[in-house]
Amino acid sequence: MTALDDPAVTDAQVERFRTVRDRLERTVLQVAQSLDGRRFTWQASLDGDRAGVGGYVVLDVDGRPALGQILDVELAEVGVAELGEGSGLRSNVAIRLVRGTGRLLEGGTGPFHDAPVRPARPDEVLAWRARAERHTPSLPIGELDAAPGVPAALEAKGFGRHTFLCGQSGSGKTYALGVMLDRLLAGTRLRLIVLDPNSDFVGLGEVRDGVDEELAAGHRAVAPGIIVRRARDAGPTRLHVPFGRLADEARAALLRLDPIADREEYTALLELLRERRPEALADLGATGTESARRLAQRAANLGIDRLGVWSRGDAGSLLDDLARPDVRCLVVDLGSLPTRLEQVLVAEAVLSALWRSRHQKDPVLIVIDEAHNVCPAEPQDELERLAAEHVVRIAAEGRKFGLHLLLCTQRPQKVPQMALSQCDNLVLMRLNSRADAAFAQEAFSFVPAGLLALAPEFGLGHALVAGPVAPAPLVVRFGGRVSREGGGDVSLDWAAS
Repeated sequence: MTALDDPAVTDAQVERFRTVRDRLERTVLQVAQSLDGRRFTWQASLDGDRAGVGGYVVLDVDGRPALGQILDVELAEVGVAELGEGSGLRSNVAIRLVRGTGRLLEGGTGPFHDAPVRPARPDEVLAWRARAERHTPSLPIGELDAAPGVPAALEAKGFGRHTFLCGQSGSGKTYALGVMLDRLLAGTRLRLIVLDPNSDFVGLGEVRDGVDEELAAGHRAVAPGIIVRRARDAGPTRLHVPFGRLADEARAALLRLDPIADREEYTALLELLRERRPEALADLGATGTESARRLAQRAANLGIDRLGVWSRGDAGSLLDDLARPDVRCLVVDLGSLPTRLEQVLVAEAVLSALWRSRHQKDPVLIVIDEAHNVCPAEPQDELERLAAEHVVRIAAEGRKFGLHLLLCTQRPQKVPQMALSQCDNLVLMRLNSRADAAFAQEAFSFVPAGLLALAPEFGLGHALVAGPVAPAPLVVRFGGRVSREGGGDVSLDWAAS
């Protein structure tokens, strides 16, 4: 019988191992090192006071404080040698520790080694934010999740780059978009064109109850320039477009005319439109020619002449609003249109008109909520294809003409990849789907993977913001809206017993 067969000896050895491992784990230093003075690796004990992913730390670099942000955290096991008494090495013990990477936000001057690390206090983070905002106008949107009480703000000039806002249903995506629009209206002079498929922003010109008076006053000052176009309205705010001012390809798509297969009717349509600019398709037959009669008959058979969206003697169409200097923000209530065809038609008309007027170089932010309904990755008809092509074209070339996009959707795969790849700003809310999270990591590889991995754990109103709109990637909790919400959740009263 050996000593190992004696339970008392075995229990003593196990207890000794645990004691040694516990003592060694508690002696792990919380330190960081960097080879370039910008990125750093760090380590800490399991029971130490440390920051999580996205959190802020202060490093003591040669006696000078440097603020950093944690980019990822992992649990690791490291083998260490336990020294015996007198005879040197006797055994190895695997200890557990926490380690990861981070980046310096300010204060770094060059490589360093074994710099002590501690979590940053809220006042230290606040001081950094104040210094960062000193150089550029900022738009407060809420508070930093890793530093409660510290305001979170976006850099206004960052919206000169295309922005992608993504979050699954119930993540607070539409509400967050409303917060950003409120702040853009009050804090900048940038014009906004909002394509609103769910009528969520029809109250953008109204102040909601209970808002701080200073914020309310700022919003009321810009409210006269906020125009909402609805299909059900009468008078100057009625949503309507004249058929004669649509782009040639949009008119042909409506009539299902192919320039080659239907070349005679297509040519006749162009000739008729050069002679006159009808407000509705029914007016095409007024010339009395055979070509006009056939076109009018085609329109009637397709039911296009009966769409309620056409201008019928109304002054000032939706397309006129796009050029009005007194319109600071135009909300196009696509949700008020009764048919899917009319919604796509109006969206395409707006995008086409903005692209045609691009040489005016009038800066404008084109906001497309539920973008998968306006520019889907897989268009189902010719009008959807045209709208998607305009979004891709604006994403690729629009910035030099002052055309900037803010695309909002539930899943990144639902919008054209060519448009997504041009977005330099990311506002990412909760994504439970592993496929969606993996797609987002691939599409936005400029954002540290550890921060993107937070998305499935986000609560309502939480988001990761990265790109030119932020001085560094921010994990934020959105604050309250100033304007009235147009939509709302369905009541759950039916669940009551």
